Amino acid sequence: MDLQEFLNSTNAGLKEKVAVSERLKNEKGEYFLFEIKAAEQKQFEELQKKNTIYGKKGKVTFNNVSFQNELIIENTIYPNFKDAESIKKLNCSSPEEYVEKVLLPGEISRLADCILKLSGFDNDFEDRLESAKNY
Repeated sequence: MDLQEFLNSTNAGLKEKVAVSERLKNEKGEYFLFEIKAAEQKQFEELQKKNTIYGKKGKVTFNNVSFQNELIIENTIYPNFKDAESIKKLNCSSPEEYVEKVLLPGEISRLADCILKLSGFDNDFEDRLESAKNY
């Protein structure tokens, strides 16, 4: 199979199960796994645009907290952070509030990082590429 064939056969739909915290274990000590999917380009661009704030005098800021929460809500298959019953049960008014109530800040960050890595934002790719060149 060449690169063109590979790309044609492996588009969207990447999924993975990940553990994000020592805290999130069942009574047997096994990690609870989150099932995540890769973000799609259009969705990613919309999230970036939505969370980029253009202020006075050309000042640009990015709301990373909101970006991470929305990325998690849209790309976590299980658990379903949009589940109306769960949101209501914890007296939350939105999926974003629910995420912030059930996960610790580090867990939110780690889960968002897992989704980004699955979506192709691999931080150590350059190191592995360099290693492959030297092999």
